[in-house]
Amino acid sequence: MADTASTRDRLLDAFEQVLIAHGSRAATLDAVAAAAGVSKGGLLYHFKNKAALEAGQHARLRALGEADIAAMRAAPEGAAEYYLAESVSSGGALDRALIASARLAEDAGEQDTVLDDLRAAWYDVLLAELGDPALAHVIQLIGDGMYYNAVAGSRDEGALEHAREILSRLRG
Repeated sequence: MADTASTRDRLLDAFEQVLIAHGSRAATLDAVAAAAGVSKGGLLYHFKNKAALEAGQHARLRALGEADIAAMRAAPEGAAEYYLAESVSSGGALDRALIASARLAEDAGEQDTVLDDLRAAWYDVLLAELGDPALAHVIQLIGDGMYYNAVAGSRDEGALEHAREILSRLRG
């Protein structure tokens, strides 16, 4: 059973890799199977079609998002500080799942409810800590901008410290 789970994860990893690098149209069953190093039949054993792969990727994002939200709630430094610090990270499993989901939504020309739900949950945790809807929204937007820069490769080493300073002033 562990081998089945690892093959399934390898297929989802490959699906994300192809989505991120080439977009949804290039993420064919053949391309995903080849990227994962399995036969197309092996892929079809786990995912009967591309829609099932997409559902698997969304389920992965949902699980990673729930874990991130739990870590955000439990962060000793507080949810807002956690959110801002995590916003300058890129390359991790959650990051790859976010980008892959965004590519799916972009290529389909539709809204992604998993992304919307995750964004709303992050906001809810920020609001619970900060107690101010406008402040929670602004902190989320600051984090979004820092995340965009991290993903785009435009790292601003002073951004996190400046965001912390602004958060401190606004809480003041």
